Amino acid sequence: MKKLLILFACLPLLGACTQTEPVSGNRAAAIVAEIHNPRSKNVVVASHRGDWRNYPENSIAAIESVIGMGVDIMELDLKLTKDSVLVLCHDRTIDRTTSGKGRVCDITYDSIRRCVLKTGHGVKTTHRMPTLREALEVCKDRIVVNVDQGYEYYDLVLAVTEELGVTDQILIKGKRSTDAVAAKFAEHPRNMMYMPIIDILKPQGRALFAEYQEKGIAPLAYEVCWNKYTPEVKECMDKVVAGGSKLWVNSLWASLCGGLDDDAAFGGDPAEVYGKLVDMGATMIQTDRPELLISYLRSRGLHN
Repeated sequence: MKKLLILFACLPLLGACTQTEPVSGNRAAAIVAEIHNPRSKNVVVASHRGDWRNYPENSIAAIESVIGMGVDIMELDLKLTKDSVLVLCHDRTIDRTTSGKGRVCDITYDSIRRCVLKTGHGVKTTHRMPTLREALEVCKDRIVVNVDQGYEYYDLVLAVTEELGVTDQILIKGKRSTDAVAAKFAEHPRNMMYMPIIDILKPQGRALFAEYQEKGIAPLAYEVCWNKYTPEVKECMDKVVAGGSKLWVNSLWASLCGGLDDDAAFGGDPAEVYGKLVDMGATMIQTDRPELLISYLRSRGLHN
């Protein structure tokens, strides 16, 4: 392997070169170690926007709930307010998730804090939209955090994680080229974990996966998305596992996993859904039904 690739392999993009042993009592460090271990058959569970079925999505209460369940990764979404505060919000506007209205980028943080969060059914609560800092303070040493919709704020996010001392437990995803990610990571002495997203049945996804394969780069994990299980999907997954990377799949919606989704698992036999994903090689699963998934995995001895 060329020297350039050897150096590239030591970036946190790929992980193992900078990973240390878990600190006693630090659950997040133990989860990070699991993510860095491609040989482990245990399945890492990521909860989408926290426990949004019982609490407002992306709220502190939703985060605390999934930590209590034993979830391994809390997935959250970021937006930047008018006065440059990173807050947990999926949509461009606050209309759906709060009692207020308007685009996040047009509203100051103080104004957003005057609004209350709503449940998934639109019922107002007493909860408030948290900042990234507040969320990470809750997650520190307790759970790994996947920052979604956040790569565009990479420098701002990293500044917060470094100040709080949680950079090692943060995972960020994206669809950028390997050169673009390497250039961004070279700007900082330390970086968050990074995972490429591969829409393998789309031209851009095939091209990005081919780029990683041709350069001999094995990231910690790949997120692979597909709406129909085809020989091309199987080949991609097999290469991911054989190459020493974790395979992350999303059971959130049928379009992301060929119909092997949470609703199908909830309405039928979880083994016919989650079991098939595991048999495909998935060792990281993002779900909207974390309790159901963890229960199934524990029945097979695949989750602590």
